[in-house]
Order: sequence, then structure tokens, then C-alpha cells
Amino acid sequence: MKQASLEHLLTSNPYPGRGIVIGKSPDGGCAVTAYFIMGRSVNSRNRVFVEDGEGIRTKAYDPAKLSDPSLVIYAPVRVLGNKTIVTNGDQTDTIYTCMDRQQTFEQALRTRTFEPDAPNYTPRISGILHIENGGYNYAMSILKSSEGRPESCSRYTFAYENPIAGEGHLIHTYQGDGDPLPSFEGEPVRIGISGSIDAFTESVWNSLNEENKVSLFVRYIQIADGKYETRIVNKNQ
Repeated sequence: MKQASLEHLLTSNPYPGRGIVIGKSPDGGCAVTAYFIMGRSVNSRNRVFVEDGEGIRTKAYDPAKLSDPSLVIYAPVRVLGNKTIVTNGDQTDTIYTCMDRQQTFEQALRTRTFEPDAPNYTPRISGILHIENGGYNYAMSILKSSEGRPESCSRYTFAYENPIAGEGHLIHTYQGDGDPLPSFEGEPVRIGISGSIDAFTESVWNSLNEENKVSLFVRYIQIADGKYETRIVNKNQ
């Protein structure tokens, strides 16, 4: 797969939905991850990211406008030892709990399916970064309805060992806008990662559709010692 421009992928798609980026910094010293959310409805747009321990959670910006918390309020990022979990829903907690009981990433996701939001049946996308003894690998997953049929779930996991410096992968929920929303297709897209955490954060945020973007989380984790820096950008201030 030819490397694509993350900025071009995002600017050319008005509604990728929720997205996960995982990769490695250009100097090879940091594991990189980003998670963004977008929204079309008042309920979806009425959110911010807030820090929660070593992870983050979504929170209603205006509690009075929160009509249904079931699919919009969750912890997108949690940390379990040397593992960082990033997902687009409450399967973050499922992965955390199962892996804490010595089960695998794949085993945890076997207990879940796509979101019950007919007719979209939004895919559940998940990622995990594992840093240990100066080494780094990551995996990404998507659980999606088979051709939009709610009775059938397609499960895909993609694993990346010793990733290349300055590269990563993007996976997101929707191919673009539509009614119903068309699910992401294919494997995670190989993308380039460049710049410092601040430059990368600014580039991703500015590439997201101005009307639909809601929040962005970015983290750079030092592979040598696990120390990290985090950036959070919320449209609602």
C-alpha cells in the first residue's frame, strides 16, 4: 500500500466520523496515537474530551442538551500498564477488563459487535499500543456489519510489529457522508507522520471539516521509558 497524506485524506472527506491514528514519530523515538470525533447531530456535537487519570473520557459540554448518552459518553483512551487502548466506544472498558484478566485484544473484541444505531450500524474501531523493553508494536481492529446487515458481523484485526519511523495507519468509521452512513472499507490506510506533537496536532485538527469536527486527542509516548505528552483540542470551549 502506497503511503498517503493524512492531511489530504481528512480534508477530502467531510465526514470520516471517528478516527484512530497509530504510528511512530519521524525520529523513531515515540509511539504516536491520535483519536478524533466528529458529529452531525446536536447530541454528537455537544461533547468535549477531558483527562481521566492516564486516559480521557467524553463529557457533555452542555448537560441540558444531552439527549442520549449511550453511544456518545465513554472513555476513548485507557492505559493498562505498558499498553495504551484507544477506541471509539465503551469497548475500551471491555478491552481493559479482559486484558487485565490475561485475555488478548482479539479475545476481548470477540465479545462485542458494531454499534446498535440502525441504519448506520457504526463500526467499532479499536487500537492498542504496546511498549516493552525498548520495543513497540501496535494493532488495530474494526467490527462492522456485513454489507449493512445487522445479523452478520465482520471482524478484522491488523497487527504491526516494529513500525517504521515517520509512518502510521489511519482507520475511521465512515467512508464519507451519506444516509445511511457508509462504513469504512479495507485495511487501515498507511499514512505519513511528521513533526513534533504540537505540529502534528495542529495539522490533524486543521484538516478536519470545520463544521463537523468536535474533539481531538494526541499522545506521543517515549519508547525508551514510557513517558508521554498529551494534547487535547475541543471545538467547544
